[in-house]
Amino acid sequence: MEKILLLAATDTDGKLGKPALEAAGAARELAGALGGAKLVAGLFGAKVPSADALAGTGFEKALAVENSSLSQARYATDAAACEALVKASGATLVVAPAVSRLQRVAAGVAQRLGGRVDTHLTALSAEGGAPLVTRWYYRQRMSGQVKRAQRPWFLTVEPGTHAATAGSGPLAVEKIQVSLPESKTKVTGEKSPSSGTQTIRPDAEILFVAGAGWCKKQGDGQLHVAEAEKLILGFLDKTQSSLGGSKSVVDQTGEGAVLSFMSHLNQVGQTGSTPRHAKGLSTCCHGEEPHTVGWRFVGERRAVNLNANCGWAQGKADVLYVADAFKVMEKVNELLGG
Repeated sequence: MEKILLLAATDTDGKLGKPALEAAGAARELAGALGGAKLVAGLFGAKVPSADALAGTGFEKALAVENSSLSQARYATDAAACEALVKASGATLVVAPAVSRLQRVAAGVAQRLGGRVDTHLTALSAEGGAPLVTRWYYRQRMSGQVKRAQRPWFLTVEPGTHAATAGSGPLAVEKIQVSLPESKTKVTGEKSPSSGTQTIRPDAEILFVAGAGWCKKQGDGQLHVAEAEKLILGFLDKTQSSLGGSKSVVDQTGEGAVLSFMSHLNQVGQTGSTPRHAKGLSTCCHGEEPHTVGWRFVGERRAVNLNANCGWAQGKADVLYVADAFKVMEKVNELLGG
């Protein structure tokens, strides 16, 4: 019988973040599909006070590696902690959230243990009593399903694809003693991106995407970038939406007419991120294939564009408003303010 290990890092307060709880939900679904496979949690971090967030959700116990060296993400220490947890659990399947910290070490730990790894998975199921996983390939254009006989098999689950678990009650935590390698690096501080305001909110309900049209000459033949910034930031502030940008607008940095708060971290589309918000609103963006690929997992898609023949009008948006984005967003902000 398969044994499933949820592998996750705790936050600075010792709690599990939403991606980890979503991965726990995926592990539960996989266990059910396999006919009741055993579930164990493997947690690591500077603090692992409890695993109550997983209590009553099917997990038998929780193993933990707790060490001050794990307060920062480092390959050497994280990989050693993960390796120890997998060995102690005896797991054949390892499920982890596809966040940067776990993605960085998953392949290395799998290699150390003679296993295999598949990343950015969107569904975990079973076929013929064997695990079957689904992921997207070629910039989210094609989906494929994978089976493997090699064990242990590491599976990193894309955030936003599964419901987060909600545990109640206590869950025993067994501490694992590990000799972590000495670190030769030291974190002396953090440097924020050039963006002067918080615009990336992965958990926001709405994704607001700005295109290069905001920075071009308008009907009066003049640029209105300052007004564009005011309208966009006003909408983001009132709705707490997340900001995305097309490749053309984020590449304008340094060309004069630019949105000061837009950076490459905001880019969505074929060469950017693939967000998973419930709703999306695109403005001044043509909606061609590279952009809509990045919107594939957005639930409801709307767009504002003056061109009735733009890509959004070709069946890629649920609703297309053929209008001036400046006037539309000004009215929207006015209504939100009321």
